Amino acid sequence: MAIVKPFTCIRPECSVVSKVAALPYDVYNRKEACQVTASNPLSFLNIDRAETQFPEDVDMYAPQVYHKARQLLDAWVADGTFVTDKGDNYYLYQLTMDGRSQTGIVACCSIDDYETGVIKKHENTREDKELDRIRHVDVTDAHTGPIFLAYRSNEALARITGQVMGNTPLYDFVSEDGIGHRVWRIGDPRTVQAIEEGFKAIPATYIADGHHRAASAVKVGLKRRQENPGYTGREPFNYFLSVLFPEEQLFIMPYNRVVKDLNGLSMEKFFTAVYEKFDVAKVGKEACSPQKKGTFGMYLDGVWYMLKIKPQFVTEDPVKGLDVSVLQEQLLGPVLGIGDPRTDKRIDFIGGIRGLGELERRVAEDMTVAFSMYPTSIQELFAVADAGLLMPPKSTWFEPKLRSGIFIHRLS
Repeated sequence: MAIVKPFTCIRPECSVVSKVAALPYDVYNRKEACQVTASNPLSFLNIDRAETQFPEDVDMYAPQVYHKARQLLDAWVADGTFVTDKGDNYYLYQLTMDGRSQTGIVACCSIDDYETGVIKKHENTREDKELDRIRHVDVTDAHTGPIFLAYRSNEALARITGQVMGNTPLYDFVSEDGIGHRVWRIGDPRTVQAIEEGFKAIPATYIADGHHRAASAVKVGLKRRQENPGYTGREPFNYFLSVLFPEEQLFIMPYNRVVKDLNGLSMEKFFTAVYEKFDVAKVGKEACSPQKKGTFGMYLDGVWYMLKIKPQFVTEDPVKGLDVSVLQEQLLGPVLGIGDPRTDKRIDFIGGIRGLGELERRVAEDMTVAFSMYPTSIQELFAVADAGLLMPPKSTWFEPKLRSGIFIHRLS
């Protein structure tokens, strides 16, 4: 049973929401973040990446950076940039990209569900990335970027969502990257109760994107419990901000790979090794991406090839059977010498949103071989998480990205 609660939302005033809404904090490096905030003083990135308010010689993890984020958030609430809705509400958040839409329910999820495994994970987190968001959440006393969760299809929730979308949206704007954003507020007590009851019928939810934000939010919640031994479990710090989407609406793009060199192999020896595990077809100059599981595009020396894993190397194991695992275990590791893709500097990962042209550009610029992938499916993600296992790094690229700053949840 998933505990999914309405909450008291702090949100941008309608006239400024398109300027406030920002891509997630970890999409940018420091230089890029500074460029965004310099051109848009209302971008939520000013708060999510408050080092942009300081000279370059100031450590981005310095205490004053997090205090600046709190100062800015409080100031924007005080001057009316942000407004606070009355009472506890749910919200619908619809994103539209290239003509297809996905609509999620904005709510707060329980840190206990995270701890007990009702909220399922499929990735490890890094301590350094956790510490940054722990400090940010704790000092600002707020969740500013929602966690992207998925759930299996539910007819009752789908029916409610459809009914709410017949109303006039609270927000309706198109961001600079062409993504459409629409938001509806759900305050009717009967509808609120129906949504809460609907999620009680769902045995598990799944983190699609935002593992570090989720882990950080939970750790701050547990810290607040230690600081408040008389807590009841109803305090806001027991919950974290989320947007929950039904599985059938989600769009996962491939996470492609580029490798620096052929590990000292000649072209002939490299292809000999590849032929042992894969059927190889030469495509030519036209860029190609796989159209089914178990196949891989390869770009080398100005030519595209299509690789297909041989049947004897196919497995039903939920992790080893992923295409990202097959490529790693059968080619990248044994042939190209990529031992740990999380730390090896000879490999890089290219989100599918950047297209195959980016693979060709990287090979021309600083890499030798590129691989285009077939996207991991949401069902594969569910299977890995249900088995209590972890996916290899860079297995999924979800689009479109949720914006930060549209919904804010205070912890106290």
